[in-house]
Parts: sequence; structure tokens; C-alpha cells
Amino acid sequence: MALQEERVLVLEPGRAEKNYWSDLWHYRELFLILAWRDISVRYKQTIIGVAWAIVRPFLTMVVFSVIFGRLSNLPSDGDAPYPLLVFAAMLPWSLFSSALGEAANSLIGNERLISKVYFPRLIIPAATVVTAFVDFLISFVILLALMVYYWYAPGWNMLLLPLFILLALLASLGPGLWITALNVKYRDFRYVIPFVVQFGLYVSPVGFSSGIIPARWRLLYSLNPMVGVIDGFRWCILGGDSLIYWPGFALSLAVVAFFLWLGISRFRKMEKTFADMI
Repeated sequence: MALQEERVLVLEPGRAEKNYWSDLWHYRELFLILAWRDISVRYKQTIIGVAWAIVRPFLTMVVFSVIFGRLSNLPSDGDAPYPLLVFAAMLPWSLFSSALGEAANSLIGNERLISKVYFPRLIIPAATVVTAFVDFLISFVILLALMVYYWYAPGWNMLLLPLFILLALLASLGPGLWITALNVKYRDFRYVIPFVVQFGLYVSPVGFSSGIIPARWRLLYSLNPMVGVIDGFRWCILGGDSLIYWPGFALSLAVVAFFLWLGISRFRKMEKTFADMI
């Protein structure tokens, strides 16, 4: 008979700090439970939850295609249809914005759990990004339908798409951890997220190709971490029709890594006070 591993919690000064990262692994079942709870709350006995994941990016793609593609007559990447160019960017942007929004408000929504039970608090915002990933998978069906509609076959680049999906999640997790920690102490930060997301949508190359940015400004423009993520998605989906600006992509990677480090460090610094302030 196989023996089940028993997890014994020992309370002693400094133990939680020393064993924090190993505790993340030991509490992996809690991560799965919280992720499944968020998914079931979003989709159980509802049609709007699934429909919203499809309608929102699709309507945004239609509006941007009309405004930037038809009225402004901005160029696409190569011979790629403009709606496909836009939707290839809407996928990572929707994943980023949904994950950021869910993570930023996660601690406030779990105040009872935080005030009564010990576990690494990092599990809560990390679990919320799973819901955003499920939304992404649903929206991905529209992308496949668009590629069939335009008879646009993907290349081998599509095999690298999971790497850019992970990059989009990491890009959202860093700021999300920082903001959710601040949100516990300053509750008005919850009003900042919608503004940041709305503003970021228009300054990121979602409705247009980043190739239209003048060469002398393109590296500076890549300080927006979503520029590299979006360009990577387009490169995977559109193949040779969309090229990656590698210096800017490297800079975007560095910015994502910086915000991830900043978010984790700020979160860990404030984590000890969550139970008292929440």
C-alpha cells in the first residue's frame, strides 16, 4: 500500500520566510482549488461568461479594423488581412488585461481566507491568471475561424506561440502583484486598473502594426512590454508577413523581467501585513 505524504506545519519564528518558495510547491493543491473555483464562478450556469470571451475581442477587432484599416488606411504586415493583424494582437492584449485585472483585485476578494489560514499569499493572484488563460483559449477559436475564412495557413512559427503566451502572463503578473499589494492598503487603487488597461490598449500596437513607428522612436516605444509580446504573437501567427524588431523585443523582455522582480519583491515586503490591513 502506498503511503501518502503528510505535510506537517511547524510554527516557529522565521520559518515561513525560510521555506516560502518550498511552501508554494507544497500548497499547489490550494492553487488548483482556487483556480478551479474562479473558473467555475465565471462559467457555471452562465452564457455571458463564455460569450463575453468571444464577443469582446471580436467587436474590438471589427472597430479597430474599420478605424485603422479602412478610415486611416494604415498598412498591414505584408499580405496579411488587416482583421487578422488586429486579432493576432487582441489575443495577447486580452490575456494581459484580463490577467492583470483579476490578479489586482484577488486579495480583496479573498479577505476571509487570508485572515484565518496560513499559506503563501502569492498563490491567490497567481491562481487568478488561470481564468484569463481559459478566456484566451475560448478567444483562440475565433482566430482559427478567421484563418480559415481568409485561407491563411500558419507556418512553423505557430509552434512557438506557447512561449509568447507565457510571456504575456508574466507581463501581467508583475504589475498585478504590485498593484494587488497596494490595493490592500489603498483601496482606491482598484479604480486605477480600468484606466491603465484602457490607456494601454491605445498606446500598444493592437489596432496597428508596430512597423509604422518611426525607426528613431521604435526602441523607446518598446519600453512598453506589450510591444514585444504583441510583435511575438503576430510573428507566430502571421509568419513571414510580420517581422520582429529584435532590439525592441529584447528591451521588452528586460522590462517584463524588471516588473516581475519588482512585483514579487513589493508583494513579499507587504505580505506580512495583509491579514492585519485587509
